[in-house]
Amino acid sequence: MSSRANPKVAVLMGGPSAEREVSLSTGRECAAALRDEGFEVHEVDAGRDLASVLTALSPDVCFNALHGRWGEDGCVQGVLEWLGIPYTHSGVLASALAMDKERSKDIYRRHGLPVVDSLLASRDEVMAHHVMPPPYVVKPFNEGSSVGVYLVNEDANGPPQLAEDMPKIVMVESFAPGRELTTTVVGDRALCVTDIKTDGWYDYDAKYKPGGSWHVVPAEVPDEITAACLDYALRAHNALGCRGVSRTDFRWDESRGLDGLILLETNTQPGMTPTSLTPEQAEHAGMSFGALCRWMVEDASCNR
Repeated sequence: MSSRANPKVAVLMGGPSAEREVSLSTGRECAAALRDEGFEVHEVDAGRDLASVLTALSPDVCFNALHGRWGEDGCVQGVLEWLGIPYTHSGVLASALAMDKERSKDIYRRHGLPVVDSLLASRDEVMAHHVMPPPYVVKPFNEGSSVGVYLVNEDANGPPQLAEDMPKIVMVESFAPGRELTTTVVGDRALCVTDIKTDGWYDYDAKYKPGGSWHVVPAEVPDEITAACLDYALRAHNALGCRGVSRTDFRWDESRGLDGLILLETNTQPGMTPTSLTPEQAEHAGMSFGALCRWMVEDASCNR
């Protein structure tokens, strides 16, 4: 990061992905916090002209508040590397790997991390017949925030009928029953475990609509499960090559003890909205929202 007394930070937000609105909310919150921390902040709605906009603005750091494809999958990271502008969160390769759910699972398996069985199949094939015994989940293999997730129950009459905007190739994975747990990693430290409560399926609305879910921080789980979540999250972060902040999500079937803990995915651009999990965990660990945003800017670099 620049040694200027008042570094110029461009907060990248919005963008063209399915998670545009969440990204705008994240960006506004982070921009406000960084202004309170004394940074010169410019909010940038990331469009196809991003490279020319950033060249004209000439920021010292880009705070990446984008979610979903293009902002979270290595694309914008490549633009920033090309321009030589230090940026937050993970680099090109780690971002691409984490967003590709099948490739990230391959890496988890190689590092001894517990995941469910899964496969890639065409959209048409998934709608024609059960490609694995129910219950199972169907979702895009390269989106985040539970976008386009279908749960096929054990008693389903037939295969799911997917929306027209689902990609041609989707991921199908065995349903992991149990509680939703998550752990944030900041730098080389796993913070704590949150138990995510909801009245129904933990989908996109449950994540982002007020009252859709509520969080118990820290999770009221056995010490063995807390220790495993912290260990697995840090191992996943390092195995993928993540930098800065990441958040790893789990399902835990408490009837099976430690054997019931399954790693779902790692988010390299975790949400930073008023209802988001990462700021809550940082607060529990003694780091205010402003301090967390400041740390991320100070941690920014190229060649991540």
